[in-house]
Amino acid sequence: MNTTSAAVAGAITFLWLGMVLAISFLEAPLKFRAPGVTIPIGLSIGRMVFRALNLVETALAVVVIAAVAAGSPSATVVALTTIAVVVLAGQLAVVRPRLNQRSDAVLAGDDPARRRSRAHLCYVALEMVKVLSLLALGCVALAQ
Repeated sequence: MNTTSAAVAGAITFLWLGMVLAISFLEAPLKFRAPGVTIPIGLSIGRMVFRALNLVETALAVVVIAAVAAGSPSATVVALTTIAVVVLAGQLAVVRPRLNQRSDAVLAGDDPARRRSRAHLCYVALEMVKVLSLLALGCVALAQ
């Protein structure tokens, strides 16, 4: 990759990674432990925060794709970019709608303990894959 494309791709990738780590692995679990935060309030906040995060992630993904495409990337950079973008797309198109259905039910009065959601576990697993791919992509891009 050329120097400018590699620097942009690396910087934006690490920005994206930092946002995912801060929201998904720090803010999301902590909000439910705060005094006075009920499950419906936590879900409402979470939906708003993740909607904003996913919009920013989409914009950052577009910038990363453009930087990678402009820089004569190695196969490794292309593969890692593809993994991160495909995982994000899967989260947005498949998992988030299921999570929204479940949170709609809970907000409408359904007991959250009554039925467990595998969609949440799937989202977390995909977040881990995305985090690892972004970490590797940032390192590889900056090493180019």
